[in-house]
Amino acid sequence: MTAWKINLIEAGLPLPDAITLRVPSAPIGFVRKLCKKQRVVVGDQIGDISRTVQYGEQVLIKSSERWLELLERSPVQPAEILYEDTECLVINKPSGLAVHHAHGHDDDLKSRLQNFLQQRRERFQLAPIHRLDAGTSGAILFGKGKKATGQLGQELMAGGITKRYLALVQGVVDEAGELTTPVLAKGRMKAALTRFRPIDNNGWTTLLELELVTGRRHQIRKQLSEAGWPIIGDSRYHQRPRVAAERLLLHCRFLAYRNPVSGRMIEVVSPLPEDFIAELSRLGLPTRDLSGLIRQNTAT
Repeated sequence: MTAWKINLIEAGLPLPDAITLRVPSAPIGFVRKLCKKQRVVVGDQIGDISRTVQYGEQVLIKSSERWLELLERSPVQPAEILYEDTECLVINKPSGLAVHHAHGHDDDLKSRLQNFLQQRRERFQLAPIHRLDAGTSGAILFGKGKKATGQLGQELMAGGITKRYLALVQGVVDEAGELTTPVLAKGRMKAALTRFRPIDNNGWTTLLELELVTGRRHQIRKQLSEAGWPIIGDSRYHQRPRVAAERLLLHCRFLAYRNPVSGRMIEVVSPLPEDFIAELSRLGLPTRDLSGLIRQNTAT
């Protein structure tokens, strides 16, 4: 089954139109047949073809061979879009995918999103407002068009965008605090600030929540390594790891920002991906309380 929640841009649309906006590779006629065959559920009710969807409702589509083929044609999977309105889009980036086209990366997130918009016949350009390293997973904000992108970029520079991360680090961290070691940026050492608090540990690794106050390149990775708590799975800043991992265990789980046109405050939570949770389990850290770290996406 395929499930996702209705975004602000989809709210108020007839159910078939909302589905094709999220999965533009699906022909509208095919989607209407899915509704008529009662293969679509909205909330706890069968999705009627004439139903108008509301913000926050869950859509569930029962799988078929044809539906799975259409999903494979989509550059973006439905649940990867965490939030979207007319000015902004927040997507859940997987670990290992670069944001921009770069040497050594044949695939990148920006190109996927641009292809997705082309399938929707939307011609404006998308641009990322902040960075995530290729190995880092989680929420990343894109602006739609030059005006929104410029305004969101100004908001970022002014410190108006909140970003919180989860990281599994080597060592035991007992108390909350701040990382203030300077970080090299554009050839000069610049001030950098990261706030952190421990969530859980198993006696030799700690799950941390971190708030990125400044946004230097590799800031969290460098500062944690210099503090003696390198991120597990970080081959660049973890030269002699005690434990191996299949991925960099760093995830951007929370974004808060203001829509540049409406002034609406947007809060987006990116759930921990399955491979991150699997690594936590493999390394012996309890995962029973992780669901409490994941809130529902909200817009106020």
